[in-house]
Order: sequence, then C-alpha cells, then structure tokens
Amino acid sequence: MVDVFEEVEEQIRSDRYRALGLKVLPWFIGVVVLSLVGVGGWQGYRAWTTSQAAKASEVYAGGVEAQQAGRVADAKAAWETVAKSGSGAYKSLALQHLGALRLSEQDTAGAVAFFDQAAKAAPDPLIADAARLKSVYALLDTAPRSELDTRLEPLLKAGRPFQIQAREAAAFSKLLAGDTAGARADFVVVSLSPDAAEGARSRATAAMALIDSGSAKVTRDLVKAAAALPPPRPLPSGVLPGEGLPLQAPAQ
Repeated sequence: MVDVFEEVEEQIRSDRYRALGLKVLPWFIGVVVLSLVGVGGWQGYRAWTTSQAAKASEVYAGGVEAQQAGRVADAKAAWETVAKSGSGAYKSLALQHLGALRLSEQDTAGAVAFFDQAAKAAPDPLIADAARLKSVYALLDTAPRSELDTRLEPLLKAGRPFQIQAREAAAFSKLLAGDTAGARADFVVVSLSPDAAEGARSRATAAMALIDSGSAKVTRDLVKAAAALPPPRPLPSGVLPGEGLPLQAPAQ
C-alpha cells in the first residue's frame, strides 16, 4: 500500500513539473529568441555603421580632393552630403569644412553655427574639441569675453586634447579685454609647456614681450594674426578613432 501511495505522489509531482514546464517553456523560448534577435540586431547595426562610415569616407575624401584642386563648389557639395550621413566622425569633419568655407566668405555667425553642429555630432572629444576651438577663434575679436570664457572653459580642463591651444586662445581673449596680467599668466603657461608647439611658444614669448613693453596698440593685430593661423587638425594620427578608416584631411 505504501508503494502505491509513493507511486501516486510521484505521479502527481511529475504532472505538476510537467504543467510548470509547459507554463515556463514559452517564456524561456521568448527569452532565447529575444537574445538571438538582440545579437543579430547589434551585428546588423555594426555592419550598417561600418557601411555608412565607408561611404562617408569616400565622399569626404572626394571633397578634400576637390578643394585641393580649387573646385570649391564640388567640395562644398560633397561635404554637405557627408554632413547628412550616419557617420558621426566624418559628419563632424564635413561640418567643420563647411564652417571654414563660411569663414572665407566673412560669415562668422554661419561658420560658428557649423562648428557648433560639428562639436555635437563628433563621437569623441578629439574631434569635438577641435570644432569648439575653431568656433572660439572665429569669435575671438568680436564676441564678448563672457561668451568666449564659456566656450573655453571645458577645453581648458586637464586631459582635454587641445588644452594648450585653448590656453593660448584664452590669453588672447584676455588681452583684447584689457586684462594684460591674466593674459601674461596664460602666455607663461603656454611658453613653458612641453606639450606646446614651437610656434605657440614663440607667439607666447612675443606676446609677453609686447605686454611688458606696454605696446597695447598692436594687441588687436596680434590677435587677428593668431586667429588667422590654421586651426588644429582633429586627428594628427590620420585615422578616425572608433571607425578605423583613413582620414585625408589637411588643416583648413
């Protein structure tokens, strides 16, 4: 009799487990399917972004070649196409080129708008800060110091890719505002920085000499000359980070 009861209990447990399994199975299958869809979707997205970057790279390079050949209209058309692409890096670089074209047309507001868009579109600080720095130099001798300080503040933080260039721009901004002491302090930092380019150190030394001599009348000419210098290349290595695609972008 005991054996009969044990068999019955075993059968009941088996039926319960079977019923529970039937309830859980659809959920388990759903989780597996969603996982597979997620993996497939991610792989598809990676393939799509790679394809977008490759297409943008080709059109972007065509724009650079057109610019070098003097075909400005063709270059502009190419960069406008890339600016609408799904590749953040090339989109940002194309917007920076369009901003430079606006500067050549004496349209500072239009240029700054493109630079600001480029900074937002950039996938990493290196490209983004290059665009932000270009906007600062475009506004250097026209915008109020408060606006320039706001734009420069994030660029001056430790570890930012163009910290020294931003420090130089801050010095010129202070010089224009009549803050010669603050400007000189910034120029000292630039002149002593091992990360500063030789040209930047030379400009800092010359600016300090002018400040010390009291030659304030040449201040604006000095700032305009600095603003006219070629802006920093977003990628000195020649490769877009995260995309692994070649970049052929000369300094503007």
